[in-house]
Amino acid sequence: MLLFGEIDPAPVRRLLDSFGIALASVPDAQPIPGSYWGEPEAGLVGATVHARRDTPVHSLLHEACHLIVLAPGQRESVHTDATRSVAEEDASCYLQIVLGARLPEVGAERMMCDMDAWGYTFRLGSTRAWFEHDAELTRAWLAARELPHRLD
Repeated sequence: MLLFGEIDPAPVRRLLDSFGIALASVPDAQPIPGSYWGEPEAGLVGATVHARRDTPVHSLLHEACHLIVLAPGQRESVHTDATRSVAEEDASCYLQIVLGARLPEVGAERMMCDMDAWGYTFRLGSTRAWFEHDAELTRAWLAARELPHRLD
């Protein structure tokens, strides 16, 4: 599992900033504000993702993607749980792979492997199978909202 402390944080900050999302680094051994699954998983408070060095990168990106897929004006009220529908959850999963591909030390392949290792479940048995063969509706959902939906 790739951890936030194992990669350069600058590209992550730039990527999240391009979507209007802040990244707050939490000191080691300190509580992570807004963590849905508990530490070391990333947390959400407003338009900020909170992460420690031991936070998995897939968790950080997943939580950020929850903010990205929200309708405008909804980020400010988020605390811990941003899921409002199955479609948004699926979009967050898909988008985290697309954004992982944009980070030089991460990549789509690593993102999918770490998602499987963490325990994400999909009907076809793996993140890759879902992404490649069962996510047409999710791609269309993202495209309709003019959000990234292709590996570039």
